[in-house]
Amino acid sequence: MKEEKLSLCRKILDYEFHDPHLLELALTHPSCSRSSTDCYERLEFLGDSVLSLAVCTVLYEKYPELREGDMTKIKSSVVSRKSCAEITRNTGLLNTIFTGSEMPPAENLPESIAAAVFESITGAIYLDGGFETAFKFINKHMLPLITEAVKDIHTRNTKSLLQQYTQKEKMPPPEYVILDEKGPDHNKCFEIAVSIGNRNFPSAWGLTRKNAEQSAARLALVELGQIEPENSDTER
Repeated sequence: MKEEKLSLCRKILDYEFHDPHLLELALTHPSCSRSSTDCYERLEFLGDSVLSLAVCTVLYEKYPELREGDMTKIKSSVVSRKSCAEITRNTGLLNTIFTGSEMPPAENLPESIAAAVFESITGAIYLDGGFETAFKFINKHMLPLITEAVKDIHTRNTKSLLQQYTQKEKMPPPEYVILDEKGPDHNKCFEIAVSIGNRNFPSAWGLTRKNAEQSAARLALVELGQIEPENSDTER
């Protein structure tokens, strides 16, 4: 049974360990270990830091427009117990964990264990193959989460991003012009466009004035080449 789980794990990871003991340690829950150091907990501790460093590196290099506060929010969202647990479950890694007989079956293991195993495997890959190898592993599984989190930040902070851009480029501040309103007073929709100096940008509708302004700012940023269109699949 142990060899079957290790073989399955190697297949899922698509990585062959130089030190097979590291993989076995990364999959060992404290309930079936001989001592407190003979389980995944120390690798989990290490893997958490490696995950954070890898995600922060991606954010810093791939998204130069992000502020420190935004990068912190995205990192916290991506390197979270929920995200790590979902990866463990979705990849099938949860079925390779070694647990004691008193523990529930793999599908019923708590989120905390699922998350811990992803972190411990990350730590094991880092020790076995170095940061570059660990970075590739992390990037493979977390880049979609990073992309989605960045998109969410852009959606919520486009006005701020546009303001920063115009200040940096020494352009006039953006002005938000209401072009049209529809609906009763208690349920209005707004059409708003951004103008910067003599340049006008496409308009956007929103259920509130704030939402319309954020959408209009996004369209301006797209035209200015600062962010990609929402329907673009092109990587940065």
